[in-house]
Amino acid sequence: MVSDQPAVTVSDDEFRKLRIMNVALAVLHLASGVAMLVFSNGFEMAVSSFGIGGPPGTDPETGTVTTVFSYPLGPAVAAFALLSALFHFLVAVPAAGAYRRDLERGQNRFRWVEYSLSATLMIVIIATITGISDMAALIAIAAANIAMILFGWVMEVVNKPGEPVWWAPFWFGCIAGAAPWIAIAATIGYNLNRTDEGPPGFVWGILASIFVLFNCFAVNQWLQYRGVGKWSDYLVGERTYGVLSLVAKTALAWQIFANVLIDQTG
Repeated sequence: MVSDQPAVTVSDDEFRKLRIMNVALAVLHLASGVAMLVFSNGFEMAVSSFGIGGPPGTDPETGTVTTVFSYPLGPAVAAFALLSALFHFLVAVPAAGAYRRDLERGQNRFRWVEYSLSATLMIVIIATITGISDMAALIAIAAANIAMILFGWVMEVVNKPGEPVWWAPFWFGCIAGAAPWIAIAATIGYNLNRTDEGPPGFVWGILASIFVLFNCFAVNQWLQYRGVGKWSDYLVGERTYGVLSLVAKTALAWQIFANVLIDQTG
């Protein structure tokens, strides 16, 4: 039986500040997304599929790679910023009541739904710009990232602030979340070994910065449930998630914009 007693105290003043923060984040994400749509070009990334050209065991050299479809990079990058803007607006205005009730339970379902969409789109884009174009591989990468996000959601649902913590969902999420980065690292390593040519410098910058930022989300949740310092207040973690989301999405969007969507216009 679920208790009606709030696990987290959310005062009217704290909630007002959270709503203001979410409105500000929505505006910033919206501005970034709209700018990407306005200034980006028609540069596209291909998604492919491999046909083995015979029964299982056939020499892969006889197979063929075909383009299944291509997606426009600019609108795809803008999409994860616009998704964030939408969800920040939802929790600040039309769904504010449900958002507050979630916070009082030490949860935020809106965050996890948004991340399952926006963060998954981000990791798929990162995978394609590092050379992973196979449709099946991209589906698997997306599924692993969604699993990571959902484990984060489960972590909040099963653990009430101030009570003993069941860490299994957190560690399962870390395992699932590592899979896309292992796939990306393996692809880069193979290409370096085969041709001595890795991705361009800006891609290394994207990988380093986004890898660190993605892991900061896990660190934030770990700090929350360890109750370390100011993170013993669930709302500190909530605010940190918002800042991390803005920084990660802005960093990825504008690194891609500056190095691909502008460079391709000449």
